[in-house]
Amino acid sequence: MTIFRLSPLIKFTLLTLYLALTFPLPLLAQQTQAMDSTVWLWLGLALGFLALGGALSEQVMLDDVGIQVGYPRWVPQWLRPGWSLPWSEIAELNSRTTGQGGLVYYFVTHQRDRAYLLPMRIAGFAQLTRLVQEKTGIDTTDIKPLAQPWMYLILLGFALALVLIEMVTFWSFSPSS
Repeated sequence: MTIFRLSPLIKFTLLTLYLALTFPLPLLAQQTQAMDSTVWLWLGLALGFLALGGALSEQVMLDDVGIQVGYPRWVPQWLRPGWSLPWSEIAELNSRTTGQGGLVYYFVTHQRDRAYLLPMRIAGFAQLTRLVQEKTGIDTTDIKPLAQPWMYLILLGFALALVLIEMVTFWSFSPSS
């Protein structure tokens, strides 16, 4: 069995962006006295971080029987249900244009009643498509990942800059003791 996980660059970038956007909220609420207690806000942000971490823990497993997308046991099934598809049921890969102009691909079954999204943000995507081609006979040579690493590096740079600006701002404007 071969297991592919979400790209560490993508995972780290999205978790950093979440923290950059949400971490200042309880600090602002406390500093402006907008809330009596920020405990619920901190708790909500922590739960959101856990939910995002769970969503970003996707695993793609390939074996001789088929392809399966799942999550670790700590991620509740109702939050992120997985799926599995035997190689024998895959008829083709159909492409669809996203709202931003990119292409995503779906496994389509022989009965045409179901379509499953090809995971495209995983580390080892070229190896995944090569294995899919070996198992199904479908040509995957033109399939490229949805987002290139440079896009996530730019986003990571902006998220880290935001964190730095927030730290300087809170340090500069915090009331002196």
